[in-house]
Amino acid sequence: MSQAPGIPFPDWLAQGRDALPKGERTRRDLMIAGAELLASQPLEALTVAATCARTGVAHGTFYIHFPNRNALAGAVLQAFVDYLQDLMRAAARGAPDPVRATTAAYMHLFAENAGLMRCLLTGGDALPAAQAAFQRLNHDWAATVAAAARRRHGSVARPEPDLMRRALALGGMVDQYLTALHVTGDPQIIALSQDPDTLLDLFTDLWTKGMAP
Repeated sequence: MSQAPGIPFPDWLAQGRDALPKGERTRRDLMIAGAELLASQPLEALTVAATCARTGVAHGTFYIHFPNRNALAGAVLQAFVDYLQDLMRAAARGAPDPVRATTAAYMHLFAENAGLMRCLLTGGDALPAAQAAFQRLNHDWAATVAAAARRRHGSVARPEPDLMRRALALGGMVDQYLTALHVTGDPQIIALSQDPDTLLDLFTDLWTKGMAP
C-alpha cells in the first residue's frame, strides 16, 4: 500500500508559523503542543500545565489564547479535520484511481494519527467540539464522494439523498473497522488485517460498489 503524501500533523500546523505576529505564533505553538500531547495520551490527560511546559509559556499566556484545555483540544481537532481533508484531496489529485488513492491515504493517516483519531471519535459529550469536528469530516467527505459519483456515473447516478446516505454509511463502516484495528485493538480484527493491500482492496471495493448505480 502506498504511503499518503504530506507531512505529520504538528509539522502541517507549523507551516507559516514564523511569518505570524507574535501572539498568533504563541497560539499556534500551543496548538502544536496540544496536538503532540493528544497524539500520545487520552483527552482526559491533556492539561494546561503540560501544554505550557511543552511550549515554554506561562499559564497566564495560555489563558490569553484559550479559556480552558477543552477549547485548545477543540481547536486542535478542528485543524486536524482540515489536515485530513487536505491530504486526502492531495492523494486523489492526478491519481489513476482516485477512490483507491484516497482510501489508501485515509488508512495511512488513521494509522499514523491513532491518538488524535481516538480523540476525534470518542470526544462525545466530554468535548462537543470533537463531535462537531468529526461530524464535519463525515459530512464534508460524504459530499465529496457523492459529487465524484455524480461525475463518474452521469445521468445514471443515484439520486443525491441516496448518494449521501450511502457515502455516510460506508464511511461509518470504514471508521468502525479502523477504530477496532488501531484504537481499541480488537485481536480478531488485527489478525484479519495483517496484509494492508488486502484491506485496501476491501475498502476500495466497498466504496466503488456501494456508490455505483
